[in-house]
Amino acid sequence: MNGSSDKTYAGLTYEQAVRQYADTVTGVCIMRLENYADAEDCFQNTFVKLCYSSPAFDSEEHLKAWLIRVAIHECASYRRKNRRVISLDAAAEPAVAFDHEAHDMSWALMKTPEKYREVLYLHYCEQYKVDEIAGILKKNPNTVKSLLKRGRELLKSIYGGDTLG
Repeated sequence: MNGSSDKTYAGLTYEQAVRQYADTVTGVCIMRLENYADAEDCFQNTFVKLCYSSPAFDSEEHLKAWLIRVAIHECASYRRKNRRVISLDAAAEPAVAFDHEAHDMSWALMKTPEKYREVLYLHYCEQYKVDEIAGILKKNPNTVKSLLKRGRELLKSIYGGDTLG
């Protein structure tokens, strides 16, 4: 990429930033789009924006939050531009298949409605606190708390027990 080799992002080179935050951006995109191919497109767009239009970052945490916000916006934009008509047979099949035996909660998150999925992912997978999630998603902290509470209840029913705190 033109000029990316001399830029730094919170002290990281472009390549280091991609390596460090690839899983985070991928997770956000998959949780939003439920499709690996579409998520890959938004992943690429997110990192292209980092290379060409990023602000100055105060810290690596600031960079990570910026990437998450950009990924969320990329996914929303992608969905608006690529609305699809699908058959009822295709709608019955999950867009992303997960190993239900794995200790990873991704498969359970994919069974929750999108409004809960995002806050649950940021809380459990990315380890963000309520106030941080509120800042990233530009939501009221009380709204995030409510979404987490209801989302936890859904996850408990999916997992079939009281395993989440």
